[in-house]
Amino acid sequence: MGDIDSSFIQATEHRPKLSTFVQVDEIPIIDLSESSQQNLISKIGKACEEWGFFQVINHGVPSDVSTKVEIEAKKFFEQSIEEKKKVKRDAVNAMGYHDAEHTKNIRDWKEVFDFLVENSPQIPSSHEPDDLELRTLTNQWPQYPPHFRETMQEYAREVEKLAYKLLELILLSLGIGGEKFHDCFKNQLSLVRLNHYPPCPSPDLALGVGRHKDSSALTVLAQDDIGGLQVRRKSVGDWIPVKPTPGAFIINVGDIVQVWSNDKYESVEHRVVVNTKKERFSIPFFFYPGHHVTVKPAEELVNEKNPARYKPYNVGKFYANRNRSDFNKREVENIQIHHFKIVD
Repeated sequence: MGDIDSSFIQATEHRPKLSTFVQVDEIPIIDLSESSQQNLISKIGKACEEWGFFQVINHGVPSDVSTKVEIEAKKFFEQSIEEKKKVKRDAVNAMGYHDAEHTKNIRDWKEVFDFLVENSPQIPSSHEPDDLELRTLTNQWPQYPPHFRETMQEYAREVEKLAYKLLELILLSLGIGGEKFHDCFKNQLSLVRLNHYPPCPSPDLALGVGRHKDSSALTVLAQDDIGGLQVRRKSVGDWIPVKPTPGAFIINVGDIVQVWSNDKYESVEHRVVVNTKKERFSIPFFFYPGHHVTVKPAEELVNEKNPARYKPYNVGKFYANRNRSDFNKREVENIQIHHFKIVD
């Protein structure tokens, strides 16, 4: 990963402030095998409203599938940088391998491999409103490990089923039909990310991932037992470490659900702190609709007393902007859903 340079020191907003860490509260753990559907819906609704995060156990993803993907990810990242860069991403195709050094603006202390859940989805070539040209995203698969591709695709299929189930429960908790947005995920832009966080010699100057919100509908995260994920508590604003729970997935509401819910459920800031001695792995699944989908507050939640709080926006245009700016690490502000907020 290289030595930490002065760009870390300048990025003071990304430094973890140890004095704000709070251990007394933990995000909810929800058992998806709950016998009462209504109780389960109620628990998920409460977790979404109070935290924007929760963990799930008894989720149905086979443990052997999760184990295999962890092994294959570790094998991939153990390769030389030359081998990994044979499948590196670029400004045109955002899929494949990249690391902090590739951006020439080191901030996040990690390396990453991204792949799409569906083969060759399309997105707009740019975020410009009048640009109707589409470009195709393609996965780049390494030759080693030899079973890497099939293992990753099997994992994606299992976690995708969980994501649909969770979205249904979240919508039911809002009083919306569980399958209302099901068709939005045809030709979906969902992706899986393999994160590797090497040991960092100066954790006071870096983060594994800086503070951010997810632009997906929701995120399903698998993490190892090292820990490092922190959630910004809505009620107070301090940072809460997420204690690893064996076999659990961590779920968080993304920007799209925030808009669909008309701000009832909020996409909450989170970050990852680094470890001085141990490497860490995590695997988020970002559940995105297709490029053609227009996101706006659900009509069931909009009325005279509770008007729509967002202007409609197109998923593909939003996605195109975020991918380009993330790759180039632009100095200007990245597009956010607050840009579509309707001022009262």
